[in-house]
Amino acid sequence: MKKITTYQNKKVLVLGLARSGFSAAKLLHDLGALVTVNDGKPFAENPEAQDLLALGVKVITGSHPIELLDEGFSLVVKNPGIPYSQPLVQKALEKKIPVITEVELAYQISEAPIIGITGTNGKTTTTTMIANVLNAGMEKGQALLSGNIGFPASSVAQTAKPEDRLVMELSSFQLMGIDTLRPKIAVITNIYEAHIDYHGSRPEYVLAKWRLQQRMTADDYLVINWNQPELEALSAKSKAKIIPFSTKEKVAGAYMLDGMLYYKEEAIMAAEELGVPGAHNIENALAAIAVGKLCDMSNEAIKQALQTFTGVPHRTQYVTTINQVKFFNDSKATNILATEMALGGFDNEKLVLLAGGLDRGNSFDELVPALKGLKAIVVFGETKEKLAAAAQAAGVKTIEMTENVETAVPLAFSLSAAGDTILLSPANASWDQYPDFEVRGDKFMAAVAELK
Repeated sequence: MKKITTYQNKKVLVLGLARSGFSAAKLLHDLGALVTVNDGKPFAENPEAQDLLALGVKVITGSHPIELLDEGFSLVVKNPGIPYSQPLVQKALEKKIPVITEVELAYQISEAPIIGITGTNGKTTTTTMIANVLNAGMEKGQALLSGNIGFPASSVAQTAKPEDRLVMELSSFQLMGIDTLRPKIAVITNIYEAHIDYHGSRPEYVLAKWRLQQRMTADDYLVINWNQPELEALSAKSKAKIIPFSTKEKVAGAYMLDGMLYYKEEAIMAAEELGVPGAHNIENALAAIAVGKLCDMSNEAIKQALQTFTGVPHRTQYVTTINQVKFFNDSKATNILATEMALGGFDNEKLVLLAGGLDRGNSFDELVPALKGLKAIVVFGETKEKLAAAAQAAGVKTIEMTENVETAVPLAFSLSAAGDTILLSPANASWDQYPDFEVRGDKFMAAVAELK
């Protein structure tokens, strides 16, 4: 890692712990900063705060006292999940104290070039695909996953060597807190409406995503989804070299034509050879192909990595086959759009869909076209009546209601036959019955294992 002196003897406030805050606080302490950590969780229930105190870091837990900012901080490093409307953050901005997220620190110390990936859907899958492609073909160094994918960037960057690549998933929350971060290659998978409660409006959300390329120059590459006119239009404002990808037309980048995936004039592989189903995964794969070619990976290495990639847990993840019935776990589909995209990868006539969850007050009218032709649907949770009504409007003949994911699995299996697929793609958040989508997906896979 670069031994920077930027923070030596500077007072820095780390607001919010969890993995990224803990990593940032420890790094800043090692760089000679005078670190104060402030976290809402009580000290007795806060192992990260306890560990930092043992290192000599000043720790304040249980509340966020505004008077903390009277101590003359040069910088605030904010946990991405804390909104800018939080009083302490608001006060810091009023006092003109810079507020960053820890991915900015990662960039400042990283010896490895960064490949940054953002977007509304497909970030994690695309990030993982890219790392797999690079690791299949790199002769020196390795591709290191980091960022929003679950590995704090400021930790991974400390051990990254110049010959490595930091493959960094970046959320809009993280991108709001960058200043100098400049990826060598940036990827924007897509932009839909999301996180309006955090950003305040769709334009603000789009601006947050667009920050990824703000420091890029003509020496850098922006890989961007040409299926979206909004992104095509935005690309004209970037200084980076634009590398488009598209499933709809031939472009000067990565594209699909007659079922084959190409990079410029080179055929890489057939779309049906991808290890994961779905039109959205073809888009993700095209982005990964573009990055692979920009990093001088061979076509053979790219093809092998994408053929053997079977998905990220809970994201159209292949689980197993029982009696010639395939099971897929797409518990991460917490909204209608994600389920629509998942359904696009399957033959509805041979598909039993499991859906349901937290009732946020919305209808499922938008989902109706995607449900047409389904063999069967099993609905559960708070939204089961609404989903049943949508399925009825779509003309689905077999509609079953049940309690939860665990009871839905054997019921769905009883409705299936050899050659069918059972897909959990809930179109809802999990919080009516499960702490998060991971637990919901784990319960699904455990119930599938019970069938064996």
